[in-house]
Amino acid sequence: MKLIAAGRKAFASEGFSGSSMDELTASVGLTRGALYPSFGNKTGLLAAVVAQVDGEMAARAKAAGASAGDDWEQLLAEGTAYIAMALDSEVRRIVLLDGPAFLGDPSQWPSQNACLQGTKQAVTRLIAAGVMKDVDIEAAARLLSGAALNAALWVAASDDPHSALPKAVDAFRLMSEGFLARTS
Repeated sequence: MKLIAAGRKAFASEGFSGSSMDELTASVGLTRGALYPSFGNKTGLLAAVVAQVDGEMAARAKAAGASAGDDWEQLLAEGTAYIAMALDSEVRRIVLLDGPAFLGDPSQWPSQNACLQGTKQAVTRLIAAGVMKDVDIEAAARLLSGAALNAALWVAASDDPHSALPKAVDAFRLMSEGFLARTS
């Protein structure tokens, strides 16, 4: 949709607060009134843009995991890729900075809950295969997903994201290893 594309461009370059809805809608040949039936308001448009970008992040993380070795390495690769996306300026601004500031807790976003479902499936397989300790699946999935998200939030908000990234990835991997049933 034209408004989502225009919102994405404006939010990435100007931020949510700095974006003018009049300019945004005019950039695609519409009036401000065109925003309301589909999105309700500017925040509704941000939610749609965040869902789109976050969905793309999940697909990118999944692709990074697909090239890893076994199921365990795939899970770690997905988390690591998600954290690393905090260096992407569009992701940083829209999903990791403005999203939580204006939409609230990311764990309540539908796109984050879709990621959580994928993590639950991976944890289920890893426990069944004896790779992970026999732990509550939802608790483990929420902790792993939450750790990746919070690490990405930290990297995005850091004064030196490039320095924070390897620290966040190392800590994520080390924390995750606590779930292993055996050491490799």
